[in-house]
Amino acid sequence: MITLSSPETQPQIPPTKHPLEKKLPSETFVFKSKLPDIPISNHLPLHTYCFENISEFSEKPCLISGSNGITYTYAETHLICEKVAVGLLKIGLEKGDVIMLLLQNSPEFVFSFLGAAMIGAITTTANPFYTSSEIFKQFSSSGAKIIITQSQFVDKLRDAGENLPKIGEDFTVITIDDPPENCLNFSVISEADENELPSVSIDSESPVALPFSSGTTGLPKGVVLTHKSLITSVAQQVDGENPNLHLNSDDTVLYVLPLFHIFSLNSVLLCSLRVGAGVLLMQKFEIGVLLGLIQRYRVSVAMVVPPLVLALAKNPMVESFDLSSIRIVLSGAAPLGKELEDALRLRVPHAIFGQGYGMTEAGPVLSMYLGFAKQPFPTKSGACGTVVRNAELKVIDPDTGFSLHHNQQGEICIRGQQIMKGYLNDSDATSSTIDLEGWLHTGDIGYVDDDEEIFIVDRVKELIKFKGFQVPPAELEALLISHPSIADAAVVPQKDIAAGEVPVAFVV
Repeated sequence: MITLSSPETQPQIPPTKHPLEKKLPSETFVFKSKLPDIPISNHLPLHTYCFENISEFSEKPCLISGSNGITYTYAETHLICEKVAVGLLKIGLEKGDVIMLLLQNSPEFVFSFLGAAMIGAITTTANPFYTSSEIFKQFSSSGAKIIITQSQFVDKLRDAGENLPKIGEDFTVITIDDPPENCLNFSVISEADENELPSVSIDSESPVALPFSSGTTGLPKGVVLTHKSLITSVAQQVDGENPNLHLNSDDTVLYVLPLFHIFSLNSVLLCSLRVGAGVLLMQKFEIGVLLGLIQRYRVSVAMVVPPLVLALAKNPMVESFDLSSIRIVLSGAAPLGKELEDALRLRVPHAIFGQGYGMTEAGPVLSMYLGFAKQPFPTKSGACGTVVRNAELKVIDPDTGFSLHHNQQGEICIRGQQIMKGYLNDSDATSSTIDLEGWLHTGDIGYVDDDEEIFIVDRVKELIKFKGFQVPPAELEALLISHPSIADAAVVPQKDIAAGEVPVAFVV
């Protein structure tokens, strides 16, 4: 059962002890979206919200497996999610329990995530290429009872060490392919009778996703995202008469970014399900396969990260494929330089390019390029859009905490119903990130110009962004110091064209 450090809806911190209390000025200059606020149905469970309009596109493709071409319609996808929900109940998962998805992109990832949501369970997502130690740190911290994975990763779960949980004894492992010894096949849960799905009362403030993030400092921590926070974030992007991210049921969206990353899970998967777009799933990035799938399935929306932009902009193979179907290229997870963006424009000149800016703890999207809107606004190259609807943004002086006006650089803070509920069982880290007035402090330095566009220029947080993934310096430093020949170590980022940043260590 997942719990926060306090039974209240938001972790309660004594006002006199709050570490951010000194940074609460009496007057706050707030930035809002250029788009008007909209009504949001965030009182619903997440799965109900995502499939709310399914009758309009039930027979359209929902999930397309790029590896084998198998396609599931929206009706089939919803049905299998219900079957998986029943199957999870039958093997002992209960409301409030946690499952871990240790998967590459696959239909089973989607079935498991939404199936768990349907019974009020929570999903923590992990990179299957983590080491055994990294996997079990997250497994133990999250309190997961079940791991759903692929057989090739099961050995990592067996090499956990003598004092760690054992497969089949302490937790259940389900594989989406032929199961090794002591593991179950995914069919055990996916072939259950959907008619046995009970009515489960799910509070919108209940957790549904538990990604791990280092936040502004330290080691990875469980980020508690509720049904309300994820629905709010998706709605901020794709709902309303003039959606910020104009997707529709005729779109096919490329999913080469890993679904265990919050950018892909939220802005790619959940947004696509909400509008009825087709979801083309790729397990891993291979430039030739990627280009072939874009051409074959007429991909219209490509969600990318800077290293992928680099490959598309520089690889000569691109010239041999028809990419004319692409109308939107959205880059996220790490800053995209103007030179790289301009290089890709030459390859896909008919597409609209832009960036979004987010943070796992923010639910995750803070801002998005307004050129993607149904009725687009003029935008600037290098900006990461304007703050999303139904949210507030401010820029503060990191030293005094006083809010700043246009064109003044400071720490970006965000407030709204989309932000995390808190860090799992860590009230100190929560109170160091969310202040008494509900502002989430991002640790990113930027400014808002006269046209309300946001520019990120630096970071105060101790994070290295390697190919869009968080690399906590503290974790690398601890690993280095464990070596008998190293007395002390400090890890810092170094700029890199392909990766964005790479870690560099100074050692004694």
